[in-house]
Amino acid sequence: MRKTVVAVLSIALFSMLLLTACSEGNVVEGGKYDISNINQDMIDGGSQFAFDVFKSLNNEDANKSIFISPLSISSALTMTYNGAETTTKKAMEEVLGLGDLDRAVVNENYSHLLNYLQNADESIELNTANSIWIRSGEEIKKDFLEKNRNNFNAEIDTLDFSRDSSVDTINEWIDNATKGKISKMLNPPINPDVIMYLINAIYFKGEWGMQFDPERTFDGEFKTLSGNKQTVKMMSLKDEFQFIEGDDCKAIRLPYGNGQMSMYAVLPNESISINDFIKDLDREWWANIRGNLVETDDVLVQMPKFKLEYGIKNLNDNLKNLGMEEAFGDEADFSAIREDVYISNVLHKAVIEVNEEGSEAAAATVVEVQEMAAMEPTTFIADRPFVFIIADDTTGSILFIGKLLEVE
Repeated sequence: MRKTVVAVLSIALFSMLLLTACSEGNVVEGGKYDISNINQDMIDGGSQFAFDVFKSLNNEDANKSIFISPLSISSALTMTYNGAETTTKKAMEEVLGLGDLDRAVVNENYSHLLNYLQNADESIELNTANSIWIRSGEEIKKDFLEKNRNNFNAEIDTLDFSRDSSVDTINEWIDNATKGKISKMLNPPINPDVIMYLINAIYFKGEWGMQFDPERTFDGEFKTLSGNKQTVKMMSLKDEFQFIEGDDCKAIRLPYGNGQMSMYAVLPNESISINDFIKDLDREWWANIRGNLVETDDVLVQMPKFKLEYGIKNLNDNLKNLGMEEAFGDEADFSAIREDVYISNVLHKAVIEVNEEGSEAAAATVVEVQEMAAMEPTTFIADRPFVFIIADDTTGSILFIGKLLEVE
């Protein structure tokens, strides 16, 4: 059964994972992961990237539910960015919202951020994992690998890409990293020009701070995008929540665990179509929503239980349209990885289940790096019937002409 979900939940959930890290005073108990000095511009830029990708996908899938992990996408691309130089590096910085930050600062921020998120709330399970898989015999620059090993805790391994078992190995890694939620991202055979895969996987499981009582779940109506009404299991809860109602939407914050992470549900007014509403989303809108929530008593919350699976989605065109086109072509400069390589594919898949207890979500992003096709040598191999001519070079007079069908 297809559900038309308030698709902005995908951004709200995973942008919150980013933004919670830089709230003033966010320190894990004991001060182990104090990242209060994380660069705010990078966080803001990451939020804008989240909305940019989301809106681009919504233009393609206006009639479908959408769910993505901007954190997963940006992590995999930032690992790849560590190998970019010159104009390719600049374009990736602009698309990813990194601005003019030094690459060392970007890596340091990601290192602190990923460590923080995995330890922010002991009542929430959040795991992020990164890996780099290299074609056997391929020489990849050590500095590039070290940056990703040290800052992204990336596992690095080599595989014989000519074997179908290599695909099984990579898929098994993704399956384990997402607790079985995403089991198959790649299919054999691997293109012989592929030299490397850079992969991020993320798994999230959080119980609501105030859980819905299953006894209060009822058969309710959900009006789809097309106007049809479907019967759904509607959860119901009345309590104090942070809430805002404006001219164009209502929004509510639904905390997980100890309140360190939350889902923000945003409902456009009935007079505004969901797709028109999404067109105006950006980081300023997001800051406005979060900044104007008010503690409100006796808020009745009703939302459907749902499962949503989105992808495997190829993000090539979306990223090209946002300004990363050079990274996907012959002009790409990833010389910090090795010469003459480019991004051939960026694949993404995400899943989520929302019920009375909380939410469970997972996502994986695969960046495929391929070597540029070597220029084919000019050849004339007469291994089939051909015509031959003997001529006078001064006058052009043909002295003989023939056709060879077989060799005696």
